[in-house]
Amino acid sequence: MASRSRPALALCRARIYTAPSARPLRPLSQIRWQSTASSEDTEGVAKGTTGTSKTIKFTSETYPEIKRDSKFAEITEDHVKFFKELLGKEAAVIDGVTKDATDDIEPFNGDWMRKYRGHTKLVLKPGSTEEVSNILKYCNDNMLAVVPQGGNTGLVGGSVPVFDEIVINMSRINQIRSFDEVSGTLVVDAGAILEVVDGYLAERGNIFPLDLGAKGSCQIGGNVATNAGGLRLLRYGSLHGSVLGIEAVLPDGTIVDDLSKLRKNNTGYDLKQLFIGAEGTIGIITGVSILCPQRSKAINVAFLGLESYEKVQEAFKAAKGQLSEILSAFELMDNQSQNLVQQVTKNKRPLESAHPFYCLIETSGSNSEHDNEKLQSFLEDVMEKEIVSDGVVAENETQVRNLWGWREGIPESLGHWGGVYKYDLSIPISELYSLVEETREKITKAGLIGDTDEHPVVDVVGYGHMGDSNLHLNVATRRYDKNVEKELEPFVYEWISKRSGSISAEHGLGLAKKAYIGHSRSDTMIALMKQIKKLYDPNGIMNPYKYI
Repeated sequence: MASRSRPALALCRARIYTAPSARPLRPLSQIRWQSTASSEDTEGVAKGTTGTSKTIKFTSETYPEIKRDSKFAEITEDHVKFFKELLGKEAAVIDGVTKDATDDIEPFNGDWMRKYRGHTKLVLKPGSTEEVSNILKYCNDNMLAVVPQGGNTGLVGGSVPVFDEIVINMSRINQIRSFDEVSGTLVVDAGAILEVVDGYLAERGNIFPLDLGAKGSCQIGGNVATNAGGLRLLRYGSLHGSVLGIEAVLPDGTIVDDLSKLRKNNTGYDLKQLFIGAEGTIGIITGVSILCPQRSKAINVAFLGLESYEKVQEAFKAAKGQLSEILSAFELMDNQSQNLVQQVTKNKRPLESAHPFYCLIETSGSNSEHDNEKLQSFLEDVMEKEIVSDGVVAENETQVRNLWGWREGIPESLGHWGGVYKYDLSIPISELYSLVEETREKITKAGLIGDTDEHPVVDVVGYGHMGDSNLHLNVATRRYDKNVEKELEPFVYEWISKRSGSISAEHGLGLAKKAYIGHSRSDTMIALMKQIKKLYDPNGIMNPYKYI
């Protein structure tokens, strides 16, 4: 048996040992993670700019082929009067129809990536499901198009208007209705902030089965409407499985009262599934019933360096086999992504030497000693087999957050130079990183990538959720450029289609992927979606001009 004479990092009360032929794990020094923004909703705003409307081109100009549908009525003073009488509070209506409210409305017109900008002149903030019902019934009767909006942290332009659609913002419907500490069933309003809800659950020993970089601003209703995936999917699965019931409002004002708290309910069609991932195209979610598991008491995080994508796959296979029930995250990052994070934050990197790939592994369980022994055994194994070249393990909660910062800080850092072309893709795991390499080669051959301002592209990076074969292909740019777009599209989507992948793993379709849905869905499936849309929204007022 290989010698274990060189001790490595003390992991809580256990110790990790590695063979002399492998580089040992070291104690993690305190990494000074300094965020460059308070929350992810400021991600992508270039340094030195304010991210205001002056820097955002109208969506109608970017997509000149999309024309305003003449069947929709234009908003009048009478319409505004009705909404003001309905909602009562002055703050519940932002009126740009009867007066100039440009500055107040602008945040609702644009997305945080500064790619999409609409022309709305009216924002409504209902305070209850009943008010949402009255709003939609009136809009449907008067052919007024609407866009449901939560925290507006989306990546595909799905939560902002294209023309003058009324924005229905859910931020005032934000209460936690009930929580059963025995079953773990939570009933919560759609406008509740994810981080607030998770904090409420943490006080009671439970956890929300979803975690996102935008947790400080994204809302539960938007999470469900886009079927958000995030960092906890490997452990807790998708929202299609954890959501028990939904309360929603259809375009004609009908309230879908399906807030079941039962894990088993096999009485007829499971209609709630239609609203999960529908992106507000058939109705507005106002409440969610969801199963929230107990929060793990023992959390461990390891940050590893690997020499090839093949080694990453070997490490993932070993982690699934050896860590199994306590494995809660297995995140992939390439060296390019880590270089950019370091350039922006100036933080000291966790590992002394650079490696082509990095993995962040998290375990979570109820027995610290048991979990530590399993993690120790796994790390010892992959080091002895030279699958992993180097690594560190967090010794305390601060170091856990610091290591996660190198993964969660990627999106924010990429936006430092100007804009980011983001692709959220599901790819067979054996080919997951090949797309990054081919895209980087394509952009390089086109002469678009470089260190000077004449080159629009800063770098092409790949990172994502190895646990569910979800790649985030990101192209960091100094400015959005048509030449870059021509190299990327439809190349990326055609590449995905040839491998039977998905063009949207967790971000949705919105407007950005409207033209490319056929690369992941057959004509038959698209036709069925359109039939459902026509059934629930015959007038087409719900989030028009988007993917369906």
